[in-house]
Amino acid sequence: MKTSNHSSIKIIFPIISFIFLLIFSVESKSPLDPYKVLGVEKDATQRQIQKAFHKLSLQYHPDKNKDKGAQEKFAEINNAYDILSDEEKRKNYDMFGDARGSPGFDGGNGGNSGGHTFFRSGGPGQSGFRFSPDEWQTMGGPSGGSKTYSFSFGGNGRPSSGGSFEFDIGDVFSNFFGGGSQFGSFGNSGRSHSSFRSSPRSIVSINSQMYKKEVTDKGIAWLLFSYAPSMNGMEHYESIVDEVASSLKGLIQAGSVNCEVESSLCKELGIRARNRPRVYVYSYKTSEAGSLLEYTGDVTVKDLKSFVQDHLPRFSKRVTLGQFEAESVTVEPLPKVMLLSTKKDTPVIWRALSGLYRKRFVFYDTQVQDVSDPRLKKLGADELPAVVGWLSNGEKRILKTGIHVKDMKSTISDLGSVLIELEKQNKKIASTQSTKPQADSDKEVIPLLTATNFDAVCGDKIPVCIIGVFRSFKGREKLQTILSSVSQKSLLRRQNPASGPRDSVSYALLDASYQSSFLYAFDKSGFKPSDALLIAYKPRKWKFSAFRGDITSEEVEKFVGSVLNGDVQFSKTRQKPSLK
Repeated sequence: MKTSNHSSIKIIFPIISFIFLLIFSVESKSPLDPYKVLGVEKDATQRQIQKAFHKLSLQYHPDKNKDKGAQEKFAEINNAYDILSDEEKRKNYDMFGDARGSPGFDGGNGGNSGGHTFFRSGGPGQSGFRFSPDEWQTMGGPSGGSKTYSFSFGGNGRPSSGGSFEFDIGDVFSNFFGGGSQFGSFGNSGRSHSSFRSSPRSIVSINSQMYKKEVTDKGIAWLLFSYAPSMNGMEHYESIVDEVASSLKGLIQAGSVNCEVESSLCKELGIRARNRPRVYVYSYKTSEAGSLLEYTGDVTVKDLKSFVQDHLPRFSKRVTLGQFEAESVTVEPLPKVMLLSTKKDTPVIWRALSGLYRKRFVFYDTQVQDVSDPRLKKLGADELPAVVGWLSNGEKRILKTGIHVKDMKSTISDLGSVLIELEKQNKKIASTQSTKPQADSDKEVIPLLTATNFDAVCGDKIPVCIIGVFRSFKGREKLQTILSSVSQKSLLRRQNPASGPRDSVSYALLDASYQSSFLYAFDKSGFKPSDALLIAYKPRKWKFSAFRGDITSEEVEKFVGSVLNGDVQFSKTRQKPSLK
């Protein structure tokens, strides 16, 4: 019996020693430093960490890099990012060298037999060893056996009941001799990084209710990606979306849709399952209502960001100042706002604002050369970029000049506050106008003369055109009221069989601050001293007569009557008047 026991011991001790050697060889291998894996300093910001992860994940992604070891390197990069992108894990690693907050080796404590922990084999037919931190165990089978020591090693073994860790001894030997990588991935248990990692803060989880409440037709573009936790490369997609969303913060929102959980939403949106995530932009580029567009280009920050910017809202109309003057004739209940900048295209911040406030303002933008542009002085703006607003009654407001972009989110917020203040002023004016006598609303609206409508209002087919010239808002209001009243009265020439019973007369308003060159065609001074005057213009003969007296309904009516009766002397214009 002693010989048998002695032989058993001789066999068992080498096995135990071998297992201890394996355990300590695994534990003695220092875990990879996540900072070194990503190539960043220990004081790196989250932005720097994201960029490093993105660069390396692109380089070693298994779909693009088929070199030997690329897959293992990709796993290391993901694990490193998992630690450093999580504040708690990063803090634990910096303090203890381990993301879980422990030094990584359990030396035992009081009550666990002097700091030792133990292992035992399974019963008959079992070859698995289970490591448990709090008990003596036997080895060999149901009849018991010699007691022995083991160690708990703070690794990431597969959890079993009671907090113990176990692995199959067959795997140990097969991987040791067969060159497997069991210990290289010990603790992952085949679980993908993406299945337990929380999404970056810039990406919110979208369900069906939130999609309808926060995404659909709210005026802001959304960058969305759909996925299932088991999909390959989710970390890469998530990182790209997060970086694009961070760089466009304030212009867009970002969200993710888990199609395993939100299967009905994915079905409703027409998102079909694939072996990789899919990226979409909820865009207002082509219509008033938003639409979901899939991104099919390369999944890189540069390309995706360009796609998103191209699909930001487009509710601001790009015009010249002349075009705007033509459109300003139209009476609208909404206030108008215009951005003046040196940009060739509509700036992205203005496009984002036009989406957010599209139902509350009419948006325009125009390009000017620089601050010396004379059009800026006419508008009253002295710095660029500048935002000018017009109330629904035509009154102008300089809203903001010399706009400085600290960051897009705060700039949008600041400009939004300015727009809201203009909206409040417009509502006050609207309420005042609603208390005016009903008769005022029945009066004819006299059009503002522009390059677009000039031929129709004062072209060669019109015998006489009565133009009310103003230089201030009060002057415009006064002329609008008077000309509207006079235009509805029957004013005839003296009877002239050749001309018929009555000549056609048209009426228009002209803003002298914008169209001074038009006035120079009549008079070299441009009538500058006058705040308001009337010009009777005969387009066919290039002749005119100016009235500079007291602008009242009675005096204007007399002047128009005299023009039609031929009692007013006309002079030749210096050149043919035209509008730019």
